[in-house]
Amino acid sequence: MVASSCFDEVETKNFIIKSIKINNQEWMIANLDISHFRNGDLILHAKTDEEWKLAEVNKKPAWCYYDNELKNGSLYGKLYNWYAVSDSRGIAPVGWHVPSDLEWSKLIDYLGGEDSAGGKLKSKEGWSKNGDNWNESSFSALPGGCRTPSGFNGLKTNEIFWSLTEERNDYSWNREFYFGNSHVTRFNYHHWHGFSVR
Repeated sequence: MVASSCFDEVETKNFIIKSIKINNQEWMIANLDISHFRNGDLILHAKTDEEWKLAEVNKKPAWCYYDNELKNGSLYGKLYNWYAVSDSRGIAPVGWHVPSDLEWSKLIDYLGGEDSAGGKLKSKEGWSKNGDNWNESSFSALPGGCRTPSGFNGLKTNEIFWSLTEERNDYSWNREFYFGNSHVTRFNYHHWHGFSVR
């Protein structure tokens, strides 16, 4: 989707998407916060550890709020497992797609590479100690944490975004941001994790 100006608002069926043009890419400036696929099918809201683990066992799409608290969702959006992200019904609104590993790399390279792009992509506020963030790109990454097999962690200290690119069976490439430095780390995580989507 091409923006008509630097910032654009595109109305979808249930919400408005705010976006920013960075180089020749257009990115949402808020984490995805939807509970259904493009065709209207609902994605499982895993409200307990048991429901989240069962979705992994069955390789079924699922989402949750950090700590299962709605108040976290209103600020950081939802955390999705990879089965939701990669489902053929499409988790991204019409005109959008989950970025590939290559698309993430192009964004980060344009902003100076893995050692410095983080500070240009992270929101100025909301991070622990608020260090090394100047949000030069207006991407506004917030520290929404993640869900792991052992529970939730990283709220206010890190943010991890899915890519659609698999690294190997049951693992996919991601981008991770940390508080207190300007790094962006390329890493692969298991599909059972709950991460944010841009």
